[in-house]
Amino acid sequence: MIPDSPFTLVLSGGGLKGLAHVGVLKALEERALVPSLVVGSSIGSLIGAAWAAGVPVRQMEARARLIRRKDVFQVARADVALRRLLAPSLYRREPLEALIASLVGNATFSDLKRRLLVNTVDLHSGMQVMWGLPGLRSTKVADAVAASCALPGIFPPREINGRDYVDGAIIENLPVRMAASLGEGPILAVNVAAMSVRRSALETQGFAATYSRGIEIVMQTQIETQLRDWKGPPLVLVQPKVEHISMFAFDKTDELIDAGYRATANTLDQLGTRLGGIARGMHPVRRLRVLVDEERCVGCGSCVVQAPQVFRLDAKGKAEVMTPVQSWSPIDGAYVLNCPTYAISVRPEDSAA
Repeated sequence: MIPDSPFTLVLSGGGLKGLAHVGVLKALEERALVPSLVVGSSIGSLIGAAWAAGVPVRQMEARARLIRRKDVFQVARADVALRRLLAPSLYRREPLEALIASLVGNATFSDLKRRLLVNTVDLHSGMQVMWGLPGLRSTKVADAVAASCALPGIFPPREINGRDYVDGAIIENLPVRMAASLGEGPILAVNVAAMSVRRSALETQGFAATYSRGIEIVMQTQIETQLRDWKGPPLVLVQPKVEHISMFAFDKTDELIDAGYRATANTLDQLGTRLGGIARGMHPVRRLRVLVDEERCVGCGSCVVQAPQVFRLDAKGKAEVMTPVQSWSPIDGAYVLNCPTYAISVRPEDSAA
């Protein structure tokens, strides 16, 4: 890899799973790869802002290990008790805003030595607003990050210049469109919001758990939709293996950081070339063989509807693979996850049967 090749780093939201972004930065630093622009949403904006403010990756890693639930989530008891359904959120804003301020201080976007964009949404107009753009650089970075982390219902909206802003993830959790318009070179996008693992009944009990699971599903569906027919600059999609971890887990920090590091290192190694020299399209691409377990298949036809170029129903009404070997980008293969009986599987095309 050529260290000086410009590229844009996009960091998604995903609750505490976003601590994997620290591992991403660690892997990039080891390879002397420095983004020319960082675009962050929700916790991705917090990690990106800390990096842009000059916080060393080692310090971020140490600080992440010290974060406890009380440092982020404190129930807004008075609001919930007195205002009930008129309460602005379930949790108070002060703990999270104190954490943000401790990392980025009072700096404005103009004060930053590194280029940063923070993804938010104007609550009243529904418009996406990217702080850090020309004309939006005099705002305090901490205010923009607090707005980007204000997931509606969880944290109250953040007022900036008389208007209320919330988490940009409700429009674009992985803000690659803006990155394609404003950045240089390829895009390295990190998605920590994947939801391919089933949640148990215990993991979906209560308002916060049910709400976060719903948000996970919305975020992943949104990302798959916007990337399915990607026509922008070369895009390298990194998806750390964190889908089994809850958005609000505070006891998985080491695992999250390691997952971000490993996924980034493995993806960069797979490219086998300098980041600035890859072709257009989405990367990395893998050759996989698609298999159907006939005993599990009930012939529902879901796979045929989703991928008619891959499947058909045979004479017995079971799914049949017409083109077994497929070239997959990182977002392909939703039909595997959506099979209701788990009858579809894949394996590397060159592996043993």
